[in-house]
Amino acid sequence: MPARYVLALLALVPVGIAALEVELAANMSEELRATVQSVVVLSTRDPAMKNVTGDYEEDTPGLIGGINEGMDAGRVDMEVGNVPISVPIPILTVPGAIIGGVSGAAARRAQELRDSLTEKLIEAESSPLTNDALAMDVFWNIQQVTGVESKVLAPTAKIPETTDAILYVNLENVTIDVVEDDAVLRIAANATLRRKSDGARLYESEVSYQDRDSLRDWTANDSALWTQFANYGRHYLGREIAAEIFDRTDQHHSLRPKKTKSVSPDRKNDWAMTTKSSTPELAWEHRLPDDGDVESVYFDLEIYDMERPVYSADRIQKADHTVAIELECKTYRWSVRPSYAIKGKTRRGHWMRSNGGRDTGQGSVGVDASTAPAYIYDFATLKVKC
Repeated sequence: MPARYVLALLALVPVGIAALEVELAANMSEELRATVQSVVVLSTRDPAMKNVTGDYEEDTPGLIGGINEGMDAGRVDMEVGNVPISVPIPILTVPGAIIGGVSGAAARRAQELRDSLTEKLIEAESSPLTNDALAMDVFWNIQQVTGVESKVLAPTAKIPETTDAILYVNLENVTIDVVEDDAVLRIAANATLRRKSDGARLYESEVSYQDRDSLRDWTANDSALWTQFANYGRHYLGREIAAEIFDRTDQHHSLRPKKTKSVSPDRKNDWAMTTKSSTPELAWEHRLPDDGDVESVYFDLEIYDMERPVYSADRIQKADHTVAIELECKTYRWSVRPSYAIKGKTRRGHWMRSNGGRDTGQGSVGVDASTAPAYIYDFATLKVKC
């Protein structure tokens, strides 16, 4: 298949990267959260939204809009377990997306990085960056929220009468910004929550994830960093959408890793830790301002390698935990997230990050993808020595 057709799957904008000032997104209010006990997640753009504006200030399908229209020809409704979803068929999705993308973004130039990703995009049986995959991630994250019943349905499915609200999630765009020898990849998703009874919009947010590295590193090893970026990008988007709407609190706290009998910090950097144990004890210091609203605290812990999460533990009652599996001899990144019982509701704080996450926008803005993905870049490191 000629490369020039597949290139339309990505947009490239050769512009400079301005300094980023990251602000935490406002969470949905507790008053509105209290009105939603049942939600249906749909993998589609909010039907009330207008078409994306094109490069020439004309209403066009846009890049992702055109791709999504092309994908419609390659979708079928089916059930996975008890969850009905709309599934892209790989054989039909790629040609359909190519045609739609070309018609929606014809004025955009092909660049070297898009060329290098062509074979990977064609050969992949399914892309991690699809609306259906994102909707499933959002759904599974909402499943962990107490007091909220969630379902994920095909966009054409009938919405149950007992549903309080509909959450539309849609991948809006994928861009590549090139500055000299570096490239920044960015993916954005829109989430809109509407009340089912009258269609009123309760909440809307655009969430984005980006990472940076050299063009050489992005294209090395069969574009392995692209796969890493796509997987971690969807991981972040799914978590962020669910958290903003349903259970995040911006409760002020401080978190930092602590030394234990089996884990020692570096003398110059206490966020860089080493251990000779394959089942190390991890510990952290948690400080919370005197707040009468917080009734109790527990923690979730996660450990990652460069590709994926390798270990997790939930509802830890104390500020330490011994890993229950044997870790391989390599470097990991790990973090903990506090959860607070507040007025009978469970609300989650932010993950433990160096500098409070200011350098990475709470894990959404990358610095050096080949060192670590943006999402885990400022987690504490743990080097397991043999």
